[in-house]
Order: sequence, then structure tokens, then C-alpha cells
Amino acid sequence: MPKIKSHKTSQKRLGVTGGGKIVRVRAWRGHHLQIKSSSRTRRYAGKAVVGKQHAEQVRRLLPYL
Repeated sequence: MPKIKSHKTSQKRLGVTGGGKIVRVRAWRGHHLQIKSSSRTRRYAGKAVVGKQHAEQVRRLLPYL
């Protein structure tokens, strides 16, 4: 049986915590940060946990995660 290929784009954007939860980077933090308020940029900082309804889909994209 051959190995399953991982979805490379998802592999670059998603990770997993020690407890097995899937984490993602928040959107809107890429560029043009000077025109955004400080409260806005703080809101976009850090990682976010992927919800249960999307976690199944991510597991299909990344079988070896």
C-alpha cells in the first residue's frame, strides 16, 4: 500500500499542539500594519485553535499530522 500524500499548502499553514489540537495562524496580520490600529493588530496576534467542525477536514488533508 503506498503512502498518502500530504496537502503541502495546509502543511505550511497548520500545526499541532502537544495535546493534539490543530492550530492555525490568524488572518489579516500579513502587511499594511501601520494603517491598522494597535488593538486590531493585537487581536490578530498569536495562534488560533481550529474548530471541531474543520478538524476532521484537516486530518484528511494531513494524515501524518
